[in-house]
Amino acid sequence: MGIIDRDIQPSSDTGLLDAYSLAVSSSVDRVGPAVGRIERAGGRAAHGSGFAISPDGLVVTNNHVVDDAKNIRITTPEGAVVEGRVLGRDADTDLALIRANDWTGAWAKLGDSKSLKRGHIAIAIGNPLGFEWTVTAGIVSALGRSMRAASGRLMEDIIQTDAALNPGNSGGPLVSSAGEVIGVNTAIIQGAQSIAFAVASNTAKHVVSELLRFGHVRRAYVGIAADTVELHRRIALEAGIVQKTAVRLRRVEPGGPAEKAGLQEGDYLLSIDRHPVSGVDDVVRLMDGERIDTDSDFLIFSVAGRIENRTVRPHRRHS
Repeated sequence: MGIIDRDIQPSSDTGLLDAYSLAVSSSVDRVGPAVGRIERAGGRAAHGSGFAISPDGLVVTNNHVVDDAKNIRITTPEGAVVEGRVLGRDADTDLALIRANDWTGAWAKLGDSKSLKRGHIAIAIGNPLGFEWTVTAGIVSALGRSMRAASGRLMEDIIQTDAALNPGNSGGPLVSSAGEVIGVNTAIIQGAQSIAFAVASNTAKHVVSELLRFGHVRRAYVGIAADTVELHRRIALEAGIVQKTAVRLRRVEPGGPAEKAGLQEGDYLLSIDRHPVSGVDDVVRLMDGERIDTDSDFLIFSVAGRIENRTVRPHRRHS
């Protein structure tokens, strides 16, 4: 029996490895041509990565890659060099949006990061340490992480991955096995191994939309930190909702709008003004400038075990 097992195992492993290799290479073929090397114009040495999200040359990267530069130089995988200008930046999510002139390269689709699960394939494409268009692969290690941005604000809904990242990967895409961008690579922990972070693609979609419309991201401040969690079916039925996930409050800021409305650590947030909240990215999207100084109805499942409505009045979030 042992001999038979040994004979069969290599064949089985080979098939799995071939399928994995095909998934990674297919995703790289799809997204890789949209990835560029980003440099600040004017001889400033810093560089990173970025990727086009539209055929007319809208390019996403990290805020810390462009810093305070207005003009950017982008090198495509084919070696073409195009100039671009920064349309807007958001230090709170470490994202920036560039308009590339005369863009002729490919573009990548921002996927739905809410569909991710731990263990899904994660592929990073970028320009680490000057080694241009490097590909590394791993898995989604965790979801819903928080980390502090350079602005001092907490970035929510961060993806943790073990795909190897190094300086220069910043701003490049984190890609799914379906060939869609699921995150924007943003940070590593110095001295740690296989711990890297990316801003979720759903957050990037919201930021891009705000930057295109207003040149900055409008935010209403609630004063919570939260995680996306599975929602027990009994709670969903009692609340009359259909979503399978919700947001659990991990921290409520003292004196903030949420605390004043009676929200507590451990409460489940189910909807805002009847809009379903099935993840932290929904809270980020819904708490836009339209809700500043306006009463909003938060439907919660409280730590006391009851479905309750709370009236929250967000105020302007100051940088």
